[in-house]
Amino acid sequence: MPFLVPPHIPPGRLSASPQPSLPVDGGLLLRPWRRTDAGAVLSAFSDPAIQHWHLRRADTEAEAVSWIEEWRSAWQAETNIHWAIVRPAGSGADEVLGRMALRDLIPAIGYAECAYWILPEARGSGLAPRAVDAVQRWAFDEETGFERLELVHSVRNEASCRVAAKCGFALEGIRRRGHLHSDGWHDMHVHARLRGEGQPGEAPSPSSSISASTRSATANAEFAAGTPQ
Repeated sequence: MPFLVPPHIPPGRLSASPQPSLPVDGGLLLRPWRRTDAGAVLSAFSDPAIQHWHLRRADTEAEAVSWIEEWRSAWQAETNIHWAIVRPAGSGADEVLGRMALRDLIPAIGYAECAYWILPEARGSGLAPRAVDAVQRWAFDEETGFERLELVHSVRNEASCRVAAKCGFALEGIRRRGHLHSDGWHDMHVHARLRGEGQPGEAPSPSSSISASTRSATANAEFAAGTPQ
């Protein structure tokens, strides 16, 4: 039975090319994960804050390697796109600072959800919003073709609310009992940005319902966002 509306991003458009690396302000880079990054992934998922918001832990480097293989294969499957946030080291090993991802892709309608985490030693420098900006610049490019990006987080994660606001994602509403965390059910803020809504880094319109206290809070605690998986 044929569809009456063609897919917005045709199947195979993304995977026809290698997963791109994307520049991040400050001389950093989003690049595909490598098996040699497993130590950084193991360290990240030993961090209590990342465990709290992402509901996973890695017990061995071998397990971290298996995750990296899944993240790499997701590009070809056009289901998720995962990048390591790194400080390039030239001929040496890159320093991994965090992770940036577009998850739950629905290419037919040009949709994806932003997710990220930042290692403890890299927090407090505004890295999360810079990584989100780098991804949305690429995603909303005419050749890539995404139309809508969401950033979803627990209402208790005020740091990620600040990241969303700084990156121009308007708060559209609350998904009640949106996800089960270790301490019970959390309502989830749903932020979204559409292609053509200003430039990356611009604040959302004043009609957004982000509270004044959240907008005025400092950004030092920005470290993790995304529907837990």
